[in-house]
Amino acid sequence: MDDEKRQQDDWANSRKNRLPSFTEVLSRRTRPPVDLFMFYLFLQREGAEDILDFWLDVQQHENLCRAYFKDVRKSGRTIKEDWPQYWDYARRRGSIYGTVVGLNPDGGGTKRSTASTGEMLTEQDRRNLAAAGDEKAAYGTRSTSPRPGGSEHTRVASTSPVDALDNPPRSSTPFSLSGRTPTLFNLRRASRAPTVIPRSAAITRMDLIASAERIFYRYLSPAGNAVNSNENHEIYLPPALRIHTFPLSSTQEPKSQTELALMAQIPDLFHAQKEYCFRAMEQDAFPRFLRAKAFGNLTPISALVRLVLGLIFLWIGLAVAFSLVFLDVHPKSKRFFLFIPFAFAILFLVSHQYELDPILVFFGQSETTPFRTLTIREPYVKKLLMGRAIWVSVLVTAFTTALSLLFWAVPGHRL
Repeated sequence: MDDEKRQQDDWANSRKNRLPSFTEVLSRRTRPPVDLFMFYLFLQREGAEDILDFWLDVQQHENLCRAYFKDVRKSGRTIKEDWPQYWDYARRRGSIYGTVVGLNPDGGGTKRSTASTGEMLTEQDRRNLAAAGDEKAAYGTRSTSPRPGGSEHTRVASTSPVDALDNPPRSSTPFSLSGRTPTLFNLRRASRAPTVIPRSAAITRMDLIASAERIFYRYLSPAGNAVNSNENHEIYLPPALRIHTFPLSSTQEPKSQTELALMAQIPDLFHAQKEYCFRAMEQDAFPRFLRAKAFGNLTPISALVRLVLGLIFLWIGLAVAFSLVFLDVHPKSKRFFLFIPFAFAILFLVSHQYELDPILVFFGQSETTPFRTLTIREPYVKKLLMGRAIWVSVLVTAFTTALSLLFWAVPGHRL
């Protein structure tokens, strides 16, 4: 525990003068408002949370496979003895589990080809992301998709994927890299509970098939082939990465040589798709997330409400100001009270423009959902937001003073 706490402190200290990377967010090394929970809420507002759910579920599938290989080696058997088909596949095609299964990481045939997908994760990033789920894999594997609705980092458990897919559709053809093109990141869905594979017994290869089967029918299968249309959240993948069929079943153990050969692909089946999703999020959604949460603290709906309120207060202030001028109300000092509606109007309008409420920042708060806040804990983000809040406050003060003095200086003229 002391080492883990010290490591967390080292990570936090390394970010005192920079924004976090996408890998740090995914591996849960960051604090609000730029943590994984807030990133999930950001994607959910855009209807694009399925791609993050897919990445996290594949990450847990890989953690489950890694735990299986570790259990085999702890039992005193080698992977070659326990699963010869996978051993042969890994030696011929390469595998991301080369070190875990005992393949020489520097030898030939242990690294998966990335010519078609591109590499965006360094080896250190891979170790960090894998380590984030190793503890969960040791006691029971469950999806790490953050689900809003409870506390900020609450995880909800559900039943085994074997129970969820009693009669999954099957195909008579092997894994096929062809299929129709779904709409990019635009499939909305209701909240759902993540996968849970109980760890009361040793992990079996059927557990690996059940995990892969569930991922396929939830994210990769065309909607018409899904067991439950409400549970299908097909994500976009380029044609070269689409998997159109899943010929194995979690309810029937593979027996033929063809099925055993297909089962050997299960541990690495979704890795290329996972890395494509990583790159898509890192290049598109993540920069917009940082702009929204590291340089602002309002949600779009909250900013829109401030725009409406600002226009209302501005109309009230101008109406009162022109009334005082054209009615030539005395004493003239009464016009100083115009700063009240003008201050509210300028505050709301500038807050909308910058998507930042300086009052919330001074109290150390950032919005999660409209009008619900949490405490800002990321040091560098807190410093950035404080600087922008001071600038917004200066603008509000300057504009309010200018408008108030302008209407005070205008001579009265009764119409």
